[in-house]
Amino acid sequence: MFRMPSCLLKLTRVVLSHKPWALFILIFVLVSFAYIKLYSSVWEDPKSRGPPYSLSAEISCADYVPSSLNIAGEPSPSTANVFFVETSEQTSPSYLFSCSVESAARTHPASKVVVLMKGLTKGNVSLPKHWAFSLFSCFPNVEIQPLDLTELFSGTPLKRWYLWPLRQWEPHFLPVLSDACRIVLMWKFGGIYLDTDFIVLKNLQNLTNALGIQDDKELNGAFLSFKPKHKFMKLCMQDFVQNYNGWIWGHQGPELLTRVFKKWCSLRTIKSMRCKGVSALAPEVVYPIPWQDWKKLFEAVSALEFHKLLQNTYAVHIWNKLSHGTKLEIPSQALLAQLYSQFCPATYAKMKQDSEELSRSAV
Repeated sequence: MFRMPSCLLKLTRVVLSHKPWALFILIFVLVSFAYIKLYSSVWEDPKSRGPPYSLSAEISCADYVPSSLNIAGEPSPSTANVFFVETSEQTSPSYLFSCSVESAARTHPASKVVVLMKGLTKGNVSLPKHWAFSLFSCFPNVEIQPLDLTELFSGTPLKRWYLWPLRQWEPHFLPVLSDACRIVLMWKFGGIYLDTDFIVLKNLQNLTNALGIQDDKELNGAFLSFKPKHKFMKLCMQDFVQNYNGWIWGHQGPELLTRVFKKWCSLRTIKSMRCKGVSALAPEVVYPIPWQDWKKLFEAVSALEFHKLLQNTYAVHIWNKLSHGTKLEIPSQALLAQLYSQFCPATYAKMKQDSEELSRSAV
């Protein structure tokens, strides 16, 4: 049940005892609070997370992860990290989240795959009891860490932006916070950033100082790959603050990257190119399914069609904001089911197991 925090109840009493214009402030705060609650619940569909305790921490990694990955040893310090970020308080990874991390770990055995989660308590060495964390522990190159936002933004132009007390009440706060995290991570540490709704097909390390074109008008930041302290990322941080508008969806994300790239290259329109050391990758590289065609992910494709569609693709963005409520039949010939099966087989095995258990219980 939706419950209003005590701080908002106090604010209501204070506002109603003052001038009528103050009622506008109350309405703004209440609407923002409701939006954030709704966004948090929609961003990860509860049905897609799977039963949280159906696999214990004693999971046999040998049943899910090839021995070649188990004995791969420590990631090379000279290889860039792969970053995933969860800016909500969620600590129950969905099947898609798990597949994103698993597919990245498999395709980047020499890299450290770092999963930063705001919902984890700093200093707490134990992870929540959830099948996905048990699965991640099978990969020696996966590291789960708490996301300390104050520490992350320190020493950057975004520090003052983040510390503004009313920032969290903005209508698109969580996606904007995610946009902020990725450009600061790239600026400070470099490496590869991926949204948690990607399935990785190939190693991405040779795509350096690059981002992807999502359509004929815009770039997208769901995938970023940059060297640390790159000037392009510095310009992105500056634009984030100087042209900030948290009221427009995408203004701090795809639109920001598109604005900066156009200035960087003195362009009017976006096209696949390399300019001043930064590459705008063709859509098929990381966005082979346009967001407008996301339903194709749930359509059956033959093995030949599957290969032809993805032959020039490094990773597939699943557009979770649009696709999260759509049922995926497991097993099936749906494009998304085949991606799960081939590139995150451990997660796929868990999905199949849960689907079979659900079918038996329904009989």
